[in-house]
Amino acid sequence: MPPRLAALALLLLSTATCFADGGAGPVFNVTDFGAVADGRTDNSKAFLRAWMKACATPGRPAVVVPGGSYLLHPLVFRGPCRGYMEMHVGGVLRAPPGLGAFRDCREWVYFAGVDGLLVTGGGTFDGRGATAWPLNECTKKRDCRFLPVSIKLGHVRNATLTGVTSVDSKSFHVTVAGSQDVRIHGVRLRAPRDSPNTDGVHIQGSSNVRVTDSAVATGDDCVSIGSGTSDVVVSGVSCGPGHGISVGSLGRNPGEEDVRRLRVANCTISGTTNGVRIKTWRGGSRPTAVSGLVFQDIVMSRVRNPIIIDQEYCPYASCREQRPSAVRISDVKFINIRGVSATQVAVKLSCSEASPCSRLELRDIDLRYVKRGVDTQSQCAHVAGGVAGGKLVPPSCM
Repeated sequence: MPPRLAALALLLLSTATCFADGGAGPVFNVTDFGAVADGRTDNSKAFLRAWMKACATPGRPAVVVPGGSYLLHPLVFRGPCRGYMEMHVGGVLRAPPGLGAFRDCREWVYFAGVDGLLVTGGGTFDGRGATAWPLNECTKKRDCRFLPVSIKLGHVRNATLTGVTSVDSKSFHVTVAGSQDVRIHGVRLRAPRDSPNTDGVHIQGSSNVRVTDSAVATGDDCVSIGSGTSDVVVSGVSCGPGHGISVGSLGRNPGEEDVRRLRVANCTISGTTNGVRIKTWRGGSRPTAVSGLVFQDIVMSRVRNPIIIDQEYCPYASCREQRPSAVRISDVKFINIRGVSATQVAVKLSCSEASPCSRLELRDIDLRYVKRGVDTQSQCAHVAGGVAGGKLVPPSCM
């Protein structure tokens, strides 16, 4: 055997041996707790038994899901645990196809209250959402989020989700809520272009979250940032199809907290309805603030609204009678954003009449219209102040 191949084989063998003999911590294989990889047997109790045993073990225990297909009903993997928990998913986890098994559950696989968590292994979370999507109520005045999220990280700390795939989620693929110090890296999230509310990663009420080097193709936002979120980095994300990378929507519900310090950089956005977007509802009484946002080094390919602030969002006829948005937007930078716009208006800054945007910055923008020979345009409304510099295509409207 050539020396390089021999060295690689030795490395793979040592890695497998270390994991198998528990060199990094005790291993709890779900099949040892009764799990059956036939795609039909409900394995929820077996998975929970393995988790509870691992959770009660100090050190760095690992719950291992070997290759195969495992049907799982809604599960809560609850902490706190005695050690740093790992879940190594090597097979395919399959959700029930309909909503009957969920009842009042809004999550399928839920990691709750865990301090120290790694979910990895190269496996797949199959949400089997096609049967649920027709039940989506987004066209009416109801909250769409009753459809279950595929993976939720709720009130966790020091958590990493990496190397896994989520397909056909019924609602959001991954939700991070009430959590701190979370990293989502190298994941693949996929659902059809027309699947409703299948956001890739939604972050709400959390801080110090990083979404990096991932591919998201869905029917809604690739990454969405909700209220009460701060210190978020989105980098190296390939987005499309979908609705782009969005802050919001904000301003619909009372008591919403501010959004601060978001950085979106080195991303590629292709064939989406929006590129980078801030979206707020009309009306609202509490003046939620959005500030300290940077969108930088982003490539757009045939995106309908490459740069957009939309403070008039509301899909219902009654919205025309509501007050302007109360959300205050300030200190937002769009830097080195380039590519092709699918519409002639490539930059649209539609701010609130009640609370105009302030301290906006456009610098080194180069967005060309997909139709050659026709220039792109920018539109502004209620922008109180800003700066523009460098190459600007289209010209600034501030």
